[in-house]
Amino acid sequence: MPEVQSYQGQDYDVIVVGAGHAGSEAALAAARMGNKTLLMTINLDMVAFMPCNPSVGGPAKGIVVREIDALGGEMGRNIDKTYVQMRMLNTGKGPAVRALRAQADKHAYHAEMKHTLEQEPNLTLRQGIVDDLIVENGECKGVITNTGAHYKAKAVVICAGTAARGKIIIGELMYSSGPNNSQPAMALTKNLEKFGFELKRFKTGTPPRVDGNTITYSETEEQPGDAEVNHFSYETPDENYLSLKNQLSCWLTYTNEKTHEIIRENLDRAPMFSGVIEGVGPRYCPSIEDKIVRFADKSRHQLFLEPEGRQTDEWYVQGLSTSMPEEIQQQILHSIKGLEHAEMMRPGYAIEYDVVSPYQLRPTLETKIVKNLFTAGQTNGTSGYEEAAGQGIIAGINAGLRALGQGEFVMKRNEGYIGVMIDDLVTKGTNEPYRLLTSRAEYRLILRHDNADMRLTQKGYDLGLISQDRYEAFLAKRQAVEDEINRLNTVRVKPSDAVNAYVMSHNEKPLKDGVLAADFLRRPRVSYQDLLQFIPVPDQLLDHRIVEEVEIRIKYAGYIKKAEENVAKMKKMEAKKIPDQIDYDAIDGLATEAHQKLNKIRPETIAQATRISGVNPADIAILSVYIEQGKIAKVQS
Repeated sequence: MPEVQSYQGQDYDVIVVGAGHAGSEAALAAARMGNKTLLMTINLDMVAFMPCNPSVGGPAKGIVVREIDALGGEMGRNIDKTYVQMRMLNTGKGPAVRALRAQADKHAYHAEMKHTLEQEPNLTLRQGIVDDLIVENGECKGVITNTGAHYKAKAVVICAGTAARGKIIIGELMYSSGPNNSQPAMALTKNLEKFGFELKRFKTGTPPRVDGNTITYSETEEQPGDAEVNHFSYETPDENYLSLKNQLSCWLTYTNEKTHEIIRENLDRAPMFSGVIEGVGPRYCPSIEDKIVRFADKSRHQLFLEPEGRQTDEWYVQGLSTSMPEEIQQQILHSIKGLEHAEMMRPGYAIEYDVVSPYQLRPTLETKIVKNLFTAGQTNGTSGYEEAAGQGIIAGINAGLRALGQGEFVMKRNEGYIGVMIDDLVTKGTNEPYRLLTSRAEYRLILRHDNADMRLTQKGYDLGLISQDRYEAFLAKRQAVEDEINRLNTVRVKPSDAVNAYVMSHNEKPLKDGVLAADFLRRPRVSYQDLLQFIPVPDQLLDHRIVEEVEIRIKYAGYIKKAEENVAKMKKMEAKKIPDQIDYDAIDGLATEAHQKLNKIRPETIAQATRISGVNPADIAILSVYIEQGKIAKVQS
């Protein structure tokens, strides 16, 4: 077979490898900042594809989508154009855990994102497989494709996802493949090893898909969307919200003892338990066979039947992820209420893939081993479209800044869930596919769904990712919020028959003296709309998004203030930089584990060092004194 001839392709400022959710955001960010950008993907028909569940958002994840939008990213706008159902979750709980979730039309979502990429002036979208990197003197200078093309660039972002040496497993069947039977990328991550990168094998899975015409919906529980208006993007007009009659419902059913018996009787054929699967799977999204073994006391597990789009009758069985043999999957389906006659259109499968151990990354997502090389998405060990997209925009921004010869952008833990995720990855690493949870964020009351724009839009504007019109609308909203909070801290609710009748109807004592409107609003059962009955209304009625922000900030003012005080304390430690060339082995008094962890992770600030497992307060005190004394030696080779 003749050898592939190499040739010199075009030069670019930034090259992004992989056009999934991470790659799409990375490429758009770099291009919108003014960089000539190349986005290379194995298959143009799988741009921003959803090989797993056709949805966007959910707890923590929905806030990430809002943060991407606040920075000027695309995921929020794209799902607002292509959703088939929208729901706000956890509405009965506090604002820190409320989260928007949308069911996507997966084919429309892909097509719309591909069109957006194609229309971006500085962006070239190209089909091809990247096999290797061009690295000179420890710096990435470009990529090499399997067709022999050499493309030069000032920065490269790898977003290879589950295609990286992907292997699909269905029972006893195993074969090399990317997601959804696409072509895998077999050479790129393997070649990273020659540059000194440590790789891991992770695993994820999908459930079977069934023909919606064969589902008995009357045997399941309907899960409709919300009638109330909501969007992921701050730019989406309210009139673009679909009415309930135009949304598609999901349907709820459950596994049962018969389902569990089928699975238990066939565990010897389950790759999860037979030793066939080597990769580590996601703890928070286990396969159905794993659930049956781990939660043997449970008599049933929830399953959601979700439409994959408007132009298809294929339905996704959420909660039934499996790698059992195909015929066992059919038996499992037929044991479930509503699916007794379901025709399986595609079997579920597990997929193993390569991951770059994320401790090898800086908070900018640039690798520590090769300069000007960035990685994002499942390549870094995360799970989920939202986590991937959140990393993608940060990697794209920093690759774009590097190409422009400018500084760098780091999102802190108190600034966004994206910052929490990246800090967790680069500081702690991960031994399993990482999923964002609200419990991972210590400042979750200030990292809410409603205020992502207040936290991040100024940053997006400064980076050149927010238009002037949008920025001015943001400034107007911010001013309106401040004005109304100030007004409510000035105007008073005075005792009256109407006020006291309202108060007593909520089992509270009647007012004897006037109280500030803000204090009245802090009462548990009082809403902003209730308050307006007893005070002058604003000169202009406020948009519901402004009202939401005002109400939360007033009701939770005390808790928010405490959180902001903790942030201020942490900022002092974030400001204490650790020199790049510090020699941890030369520091006397550090515990052995601290020596090992600090040498491995090489934190950039004292604050980051405090978050490393195994580095205790005594180690931090010794390290701080060492740095303050200026005893910094070069790293020993």
